[in-house]
Amino acid sequence: MNWFEGISLCPGGAVGPIHVLPALTNQKGVSLPTVEEELERLEAARETALARLEEQRAAAREQLGEEEAEIFRLHALMLEDQDFVETAQKAVRAGRCAEDGVREAEETFAAAFRALDDPYLQGRMADVEEVSRLWREVLAGGAGRLELERPAILWAKECSSGELIALDRDKALGLVVEHMAPDSHAAILVRAMGLPTVTGIAPQKHWEGVYAALDAERGRLWLEPEESVRAALEQKCRQAQARRRELERWRDAPVRTRDGRTVTVCANIGSAREAALALEQGAQGVGLFRTEFLCLDKERSPGEEEQFAVYRQALEAMQGRRVVIRTLDIGGDKHPPWLETGQGENPALGLRGIRLSLKRPELFVPQLRAVLRAARYGKAAVMFPMVTSPAEVRNARKLLERCRAELEEEGLPTGEVEVGVMIETPAAALMAGELAEEADFFSIGTNDLTQYTLAMDRQDPDLQGMYDSRHPAVLALIRRTVEEGHRHGRRVALCGQLGADRDMTKTLLQMGVDELSVPVGEVLALKEHISGLELSQKRE
Repeated sequence: MNWFEGISLCPGGAVGPIHVLPALTNQKGVSLPTVEEELERLEAARETALARLEEQRAAAREQLGEEEAEIFRLHALMLEDQDFVETAQKAVRAGRCAEDGVREAEETFAAAFRALDDPYLQGRMADVEEVSRLWREVLAGGAGRLELERPAILWAKECSSGELIALDRDKALGLVVEHMAPDSHAAILVRAMGLPTVTGIAPQKHWEGVYAALDAERGRLWLEPEESVRAALEQKCRQAQARRRELERWRDAPVRTRDGRTVTVCANIGSAREAALALEQGAQGVGLFRTEFLCLDKERSPGEEEQFAVYRQALEAMQGRRVVIRTLDIGGDKHPPWLETGQGENPALGLRGIRLSLKRPELFVPQLRAVLRAARYGKAAVMFPMVTSPAEVRNARKLLERCRAELEEEGLPTGEVEVGVMIETPAAALMAGELAEEADFFSIGTNDLTQYTLAMDRQDPDLQGMYDSRHPAVLALIRRTVEEGHRHGRRVALCGQLGADRDMTKTLLQMGVDELSVPVGEVLALKEHISGLELSQKRE
């Protein structure tokens, strides 16, 4: 019995034979006799790919709803992008084959993303790769739909959104994929589908038909498992299914501790599509909408109309529940290809978040205008990242009101917007009292707060085990933030990874945190957990 370990993308389990999905044939170096014929083949494949995307969009709309179907519209727009297409055509005119032309376009548009360490930004790179892969698949004569003869655990080098939506869910027991970014559209889809998925394990063709057991919660896969392993996982799967049914009762339920304290449980999202999924999973609002993904779909900064459409979609999806839109937290290590700023020796301490927004109003103003306009369609709040002083909040609020006045002069209606501050620097925590006089609410970002408090890079693998959000210094800053916020009548939320640590839930609530915002998949379990707590029972 062999077993392998990867990274869980969607929990769950499966037992059954493996079906290895065929890798896309490498067509590099294959060409037709003339450039004109190769250009015609390139264009014909693009048109076929566009038609296939429309079919996939219709299937996604029927199976998962309009929100998830939007992925395929965005992919179609990329295939219609003039720069993307012309890059491929230019390579063909230079004597390369159509497949190589598509690869050239992919590498040109994805190179900047590929160099980034941030997994969230790499997820946006995956969209470029998916579109390129579909185009090349059509060129290679790939089938449009995967037909499975029997239920199986699927194993692939990579898997696109289109391939996922084409799966027969009655026969696809689970998925093991070598490459899939945790925040890619494909990863969002597997979570929406509830398909147990693990990434980081390379497929081997000779494993076709081998009986396997997949524990996607732990990120493990066993080949030819012993009876004890198989039986244990089957039992675990039955328990997980029962557990999911049990958690359903918390979807629309309010959250109160056993001693009567009401707590709000919200979701962290990275796209408007995830808003609908958050509502389905029982979220009472969106505590953090990371808008960075808007910067990464094309080689330019996002415009007002583009942002307005996205924010409106998220607000409407949440059906009157509050959506906290964090303004662009770019700069530093999050460096879109169109952003021209100097990169210092330590980007994490450089021009990022609110500092960059205030210095570059041509980026900040369109976002503020878009938020104000979208606020007519739901309960909106705007939140400023990387704040270190009250002056930054005052200046941002002045600009927000100036945008409102300009919109009114232009005859464009606006809505009410709460203004919040993200507490993720020690300076912000220590000045929480002064910041509370400028803000309507706080949200504590424990990921960066831990990084800056402990002077440890949270992405450095050598610091694993030392980077700890439970450090007494971090907890002291959280406590201070809550106390100062409440002293000024401000609600205090927490939206970092610590919020999903159920061993810390009671401590955080006893400190007085009013709201916890966690990944979508954690919402129901957290609601249940909070409802069983007795906060009057003190603990250190």
